[in-house]
Amino acid sequence: MAEASRVLQTTLIPSFHPQHRSPIFQSLPLNFRRNPIQCTVSTSNSTKATVPQKIPWGCESDSLENASALQKWLTDSGLPPQKMALQKVEVGERGLVALKNIRKGEKLLFVPPSLFITADSEWTCGEAGKVLKQNGVPDWPFLATYLISEASSLESSRWSNYISALPRQPYSLLYWTREELDRYLEASQIRQRAIERVTNVVGTYNDLRLRIFSKYPALFPEEVFNIETFKWSFGILFSRLVRLPSLGGKVALVPWADMLNHCCEVDAFLDYDKSSQGVVFSTDVSYEPGEQVFISYGKKSNGELLLSYGFVPREGTNPRDSVELSLSISKSDKCYKEKLEALRKHGLSAY
Repeated sequence: MAEASRVLQTTLIPSFHPQHRSPIFQSLPLNFRRNPIQCTVSTSNSTKATVPQKIPWGCESDSLENASALQKWLTDSGLPPQKMALQKVEVGERGLVALKNIRKGEKLLFVPPSLFITADSEWTCGEAGKVLKQNGVPDWPFLATYLISEASSLESSRWSNYISALPRQPYSLLYWTREELDRYLEASQIRQRAIERVTNVVGTYNDLRLRIFSKYPALFPEEVFNIETFKWSFGILFSRLVRLPSLGGKVALVPWADMLNHCCEVDAFLDYDKSSQGVVFSTDVSYEPGEQVFISYGKKSNGELLLSYGFVPREGTNPRDSVELSLSISKSDKCYKEKLEALRKHGLSAY
């Protein structure tokens, strides 16, 4: 969810299929939805939108129906008393709102490691986790499968209260059709990256299905482990997974912390605090009761925020917005060497 000196990025691990050697995804950070572009859904590359299979768990993105159960479960599971509560908000549909005065520089959250979801988390269906580990599945596909497995376990899963509070359909470019990607991202530098992301999620699912799921149908039934549920789980990971630098770059889902929304005007970032033994962030502004509390998901352009989180800040509110430009210099140019050197001095390159 953040970048700078304490970056919280997520990088999809290269596909575990022996024939796939290149990284599947670019570096990313995590969570939010501000005035998102909403599009229809399709499971194919066709331009015709289709009605998706409905995800049977989670809630609507603006729903608070499971908020009280989530907060009670978190408290019972070791989350200390909070100065914030999950409420409906103007920016982001729902977010954490100050209950008391919060000072600038104050540390908040203190989510203990026992509430992290990581590749080491215990599976409700232990045999399924064992099979994935035996097959060397990397963290991202492993966690995506774990989320689906725990979600389908319903009340049997330790994480049922958390999963029930997650959006049933995350804001994500994974749900856009090829036609929508071409139409809305025409001339955008992220169009090709978005197409590759959708393609790679489908490819990752197909690798899992062919190499593992089809061989263990009792553990991974297709009615549960399919492309729609993988779009959901990868959408959750793209928007919520954090990399914790103070834990050696370990990636984790951090319930409660992932309810914080992004603001381009703050520079508060999540990380693990060894002294308090929990995930925290230090506010860089003060908040009064009733005000929404924000963090930064990183110094990202509007395109990068859309690619990672499925939202675009209001026009003119992102001071880090930028556009990528491709430069070329003809080798026949009599000043070719001088121009190339001038570009290099400014950290640029030419094709």
